Amino acid sequence: MILEDIQAIKALLDSPKQIVIIPHVNPDGDAVGSILGLAHYLKLKGQNPSVMVPNAFPEFLSWIPGAADIVIFDEAIEKASKIIQEADLIFTLDFNALHRTGEAEAALTTSKAIKIMIDHHQAPDDYATYMYSDVSMSSTCEMVYHFIDMMGDVKTVNSNIATALYTGIMTDTGSFRFASTSNKTHKIVAHLIEAGANNAQIHNNVFDANDPSRLQLLGVALNSLTILKSYRTAFMYLSQKDLDDNDFKKGDTEGFVNYCLSLKGIVLAAIFIENSADNIIKISLRSKGNFSVNELSRAHFSGGGHTNAAGGRSSETLQETITRFKNILPQYNTLINE
Repeated sequence: MILEDIQAIKALLDSPKQIVIIPHVNPDGDAVGSILGLAHYLKLKGQNPSVMVPNAFPEFLSWIPGAADIVIFDEAIEKASKIIQEADLIFTLDFNALHRTGEAEAALTTSKAIKIMIDHHQAPDDYATYMYSDVSMSSTCEMVYHFIDMMGDVKTVNSNIATALYTGIMTDTGSFRFASTSNKTHKIVAHLIEAGANNAQIHNNVFDANDPSRLQLLGVALNSLTILKSYRTAFMYLSQKDLDDNDFKKGDTEGFVNYCLSLKGIVLAAIFIENSADNIIKISLRSKGNFSVNELSRAHFSGGGHTNAAGGRSSETLQETITRFKNILPQYNTLINE
């Protein structure tokens, strides 16, 4: 983000504005952490932002300070649409194309508000007046920290901001083990702990709050594990019946795909999850090294993301989707085995 943009945003925030902060549909830890971290910061600037998500977020994120005030768009469409219509400024976080906001897309598209994008995914659309886009960043939460720093306010980071941003950085970096975790990331995390983020408690709140049904669902997923050694690929899948039989709740499958990637010698990992309500197969892809699941997903599964982490979808059946995935692997064999 260039200096002129920062100066313009500072000027916009010099007086009270109607502000909306919103992330992508099916918000994860980085999405929820970034919108709440930014909201707490803007409150220190004398603003009173409305924090919104397109649909419900996982219960294991509901403890983050400020989460109780989040408006869930698809549960209060009329109210949420009115808030968006009346906004002067809209911060869009952790996505870079308005179709990633589900039912909120129409309201955001027709809004006359100035839009400010903060995001670390590839190939951003050009809907935002001010764009802070950096694919090298570990997370949008790390970018919000840099944004606060660029605004000259890094010393104002308090325990609420620190807790929210730490949560998002921790979850989007796989507890700081993904390649996107840089020395700068660790320096930021150190400052967040210094500012009041309780790292041990945050980890417990996110990762040690499992219901027995979630572990049983993990067992079902692991039972479907399929390894394709010649392609250094592993995948697993869950049908709608599997989800129903194990009392599935939003967020329950978070991180399941990483079990595939933990296998020795595996470079490409996937999980296929049937969603009968939306009539799609949701796909999560992970990789190691230089193999880009972002490119694979964009080319074949109407998705995208990062080099080593991406999502996609399919309108075919679960088995048809798995068959198509297996059939495209030969064209990536050289890249996978580099």
